[in-house]
Amino acid sequence: MQVNRLFHIVYYLLENGTCTAPELAEKFEVSVRTIYRDLDTLSAAGIPIYTTQGKGGGISLLSDFILEKSLLSEKEKEQILMSLQGISATEGESTDKLCSKLSALFQVKNTD
Repeated sequence: MQVNRLFHIVYYLLENGTCTAPELAEKFEVSVRTIYRDLDTLSAAGIPIYTTQGKGGGISLLSDFILEKSLLSEKEKEQILMSLQGISATEGESTDKLCSKLSALFQVKNTD
């Protein structure tokens, strides 16, 4: 469960930018202390997590951080996007949004 939560924390921060530890704790239904332990684990794994104290502060990732590129090959990324584009022809707008998000995540131009 912890590894799954760690990935979800990274994805949440990638999508939302800055958030607070209590916000993450509520989202993942764990204590604030558990969130801080998870952030320590992610930081030790090389994920560039930054915290800022005070009003307007919070937890964020380095602005140009992307997930490890070796996780998926370029061909696998293209196959995923092409598959989703094929599905979007029948499913509609919700799949289009997913294609756009994955294109941005993969840093690949969406070929709608």
